[in-house]
Amino acid sequence: MAYAMEWVWPAWLCWIIPMVGAGLTPILAKINGRVRDYAAVAFSLAAATLTLSMVPYLVEGRRIQSQVEWILVPGSPILGSVKAGVLVDPLSVILANVVAVIGSLIMVYSLGYMRGDPSLTRYWFFMNLFIGDMLLLVLSDNFIQLLFGWEGVGLCSYALIGFWYRDSTADWLKCWVGEGREAYPPSHCGMKAFIMTRIGDVAMLIGLFIILAYAGTLNILELQEGAILRVPVWLLAPAAILLLGGPIGKSAQLPLMEWLPDAMAGPTTVSALIHAATMVKAGVYLVGRVFPILYVAAWHGGSPNQVVNFFYAAAWIGALTALVAGTQAMASTEIKKVLAYSTVSQIGYMMLGLGVAGTTAEYIVGYTGGVFHLMSHALFKAALFLAAGAVIHTCHSRFMYHMGGLKGRMPITFWSATLAGFSLMGVPLAFSGFWSKDMILEASLTSGQTYIFILAALTVAVTAFYTLRMIGLTFLGGESGHLKTLEERGLHVHEAPKVMWIPFTILTILTIAFGVEGSTLKKWLEEAFSGFLAHVIPVEAAPGPLGGQMSAWLIPGVSVAMLIIGSVPAYLLYIGRSLDPSRIIGEGGALKALWRFLHRRWYINRFYYRVLLGSFTGFSGWALSNLELKGVDRFNYLLSGAVQRFSSWLRRGHTGILPYNLVGLAAGLLLLILFLLRASLG
Repeated sequence: MAYAMEWVWPAWLCWIIPMVGAGLTPILAKINGRVRDYAAVAFSLAAATLTLSMVPYLVEGRRIQSQVEWILVPGSPILGSVKAGVLVDPLSVILANVVAVIGSLIMVYSLGYMRGDPSLTRYWFFMNLFIGDMLLLVLSDNFIQLLFGWEGVGLCSYALIGFWYRDSTADWLKCWVGEGREAYPPSHCGMKAFIMTRIGDVAMLIGLFIILAYAGTLNILELQEGAILRVPVWLLAPAAILLLGGPIGKSAQLPLMEWLPDAMAGPTTVSALIHAATMVKAGVYLVGRVFPILYVAAWHGGSPNQVVNFFYAAAWIGALTALVAGTQAMASTEIKKVLAYSTVSQIGYMMLGLGVAGTTAEYIVGYTGGVFHLMSHALFKAALFLAAGAVIHTCHSRFMYHMGGLKGRMPITFWSATLAGFSLMGVPLAFSGFWSKDMILEASLTSGQTYIFILAALTVAVTAFYTLRMIGLTFLGGESGHLKTLEERGLHVHEAPKVMWIPFTILTILTIAFGVEGSTLKKWLEEAFSGFLAHVIPVEAAPGPLGGQMSAWLIPGVSVAMLIIGSVPAYLLYIGRSLDPSRIIGEGGALKALWRFLHRRWYINRFYYRVLLGSFTGFSGWALSNLELKGVDRFNYLLSGAVQRFSSWLRRGHTGILPYNLVGLAAGLLLLILFLLRASLG
């Protein structure tokens, strides 16, 4: 067995302590508000300290499983008993540190951003509960336990998206999302996220039940060691596709992507932690976790079977989502929604990398690229969200056309956002996004997926455009009329306090450090994951390479070329301002129609509301009128009327007159005697 059995205290305590902290928050609030606030942050810092203590296991390449008895199921032919356990390996240690370290920095930032909010107790409760649930999810050694964390983070996401649930129109600039007919209040956005992610979760549960019924286990190691091969291929193939539904919903991929942009109704700290750095990565983590299990099943015997469609589906969904969401960001007017669309797009890259990895023997490049991009994206996107939160905090608006000219007023925020934005764009050599994104481009090309490579390359140009557009509209140019009005009212635009800018500055420095050491980090991660996967994937299970060799300069060359193609028009329009976007788009024509198409989200969101929701509402009305009122209700009334008539007839025999009762008693007794005599004679 490749995994040692050992008790690892940090792997247990790192998710237990934040959950305990969440439970203690209401009690500490009774003592003192300041005690509650600092204790909440302390619990998250404790979790980060514990996850960092597991880094030596990653460096040493150790793989450890730790279990305790959880549920006894005597007589069950399938389960027998269920054990709770943690799994410490390169994937879980990396994800645990992403969650806990970034989470703790965001909790520190919250001390400034959420100061004075009347519902802070509820806020701290759900934030710590989320961190605990997310760590439980990534460290679980079986899918049953993982589902507790999976549903827990979904609950916290719903509660925190709708944190300002009163839906006051006075908070229009603060916590609503969208404009016109697609403007939604926080409570609506929270429910939308809950319903759309549940669709994917139901599909995932069905897939897991199918695997459990045949494999007899949902323990990750047991499935890796061959239990998955007990599931017939004809049944495992659809089960795997159903399993992909969970990641599609949780990570906001097509066709379940439209909930994440509207999740920006929550506090910016929630957007940074849950909807950029951590929870939306849960789907990517799950694909990475089942990768070796399904890879072996897909290539068992050395040739592909239907299970490989899981990887093709993940790759194509990721590629299409990356491009579609990126183009939506090009026309968005809200700073947090630009970042939300960007998150959906970049998660598409991660799915793409893991997907193409499963179609070739050279799986290590795509697998490492997907996880590496998860790490780098968590850093630079959390920094961007926190910088955006500082801007919204001082500008009192979520719209970029209410900003402008902030570079001189908020220099720390400007440079942090710009440098983190360069990492998002994939600017060469000095930024982590360049290395991780190029690994995914390389994997898509070497696997022979040319069309996916083209989509991924186009997304590089799109990313460069919307990133520079966001920086230009927010920080450069002249001050907006909105800011001048604030100044006249005595609300001066200024840099965020230290408790806010220090966390996102640290994240920006980390993403630059990862970029400067990108080549070394890339090789180290490849070695770590090569060792990790080599213990799981037997040599005979690996297919031959499907793609040809490429020149060493091709991938960086394509990447830089697309970066320039996207950056030049964005610079001319929004940085140098030598071109006027309104004049180019004009009052009509093809460009105006294209801008409207992108601004209205490819009409995907409207399709959900008008077609799917409208059809469901119409069907519900028809069902209420014809099935419920005319069918079920009429049957209930007929049945109740018949019972009432029978009851009235029966009551006539109950007169309350003693002689009548005695006659009835005697008749009943006589019938009973006759029945018994007949039975004895027969």
